[in-house]
Amino acid sequence: MNRVALLGTGIMGSAMARNLLAAGVPTTVWNRSPAPTVPLGAAGATVAGSAVEAVAGAGVVITMLPTAEVVQSVMFDDGVVEAMPAGAVWAQMGTIGLAATAGLVARLRQARGDISYVDAPVSGSKGPAEAGQLLVLASGPAAAEPVVRDAFAAVGRKTVWLGQAGEGTAMKLAVNAYMSILIEGVAEALELAGHLGIDPARLAEAIEGGPLDAPIADAKLHKMEIGDYTPEFPLQWALKDVNLAISAAGADRLPLLQTLSGQWRAAVDAGHGQEDISAARAAVGG
Repeated sequence: MNRVALLGTGIMGSAMARNLLAAGVPTTVWNRSPAPTVPLGAAGATVAGSAVEAVAGAGVVITMLPTAEVVQSVMFDDGVVEAMPAGAVWAQMGTIGLAATAGLVARLRQARGDISYVDAPVSGSKGPAEAGQLLVLASGPAAAEPVVRDAFAAVGRKTVWLGQAGEGTAMKLAVNAYMSILIEGVAEALELAGHLGIDPARLAEAIEGGPLDAPIADAKLHKMEIGDYTPEFPLQWALKDVNLAISAAGADRLPLLQTLSGQWRAAVDAGHGQEDISAARAAVGG
């Protein structure tokens, strides 16, 4: 199997690293703050002291970093792209938006024409990541598919190939827009239920098993009901994705998401950013 260098071991990256190791994929990990890599080292990963060191000998380099600015800084400003072996594949698996993706593709083409770029954001949060059940929304050159196949199979239940680099990110933005509206709907339904004197448990019971019973909405309803905001998908990153979708669509095309963005910004500003997306409830009186 190709050695994988995984750069970024937060909630999602750590879970992905563990599944790579469980699948027998040789894995090197690096994180900007080293603490999250310690248990991964104990689990069998090679822990690198720098991102440049991490990519040495790697056939696949996965970036699971929080923002486009961080990805650009690590990969280009810190010299990682120059250090990657010839013929390697860079799989960018965080959500950074369409403009940033196009910029990275162009910059990589200019700097290293011998490296392939696969745009492969994942759909799923902490639970699916830990279970190896992420949906990988991949796009990029067909020749890269066999190179990343083992790594993607280890972290995901399914990989969907969507065409040229950028199409994976486009799909991810649409998927997360749908999810975000569902979550805000749950938060506001609970607010209304409380105002009308309806027990949240009875609301969940009324929805359960019917056409409105979306698994993620049900899971977040129960988290909101008990005030459990333990992070699975932090609200600050969900807000980032909402704003990326608004930017991609253009001004005034997504009025509901624009309003939602304001709601979630208020919750983040109130200190809920590192809590779960279910903390959206806090912006509507919860």
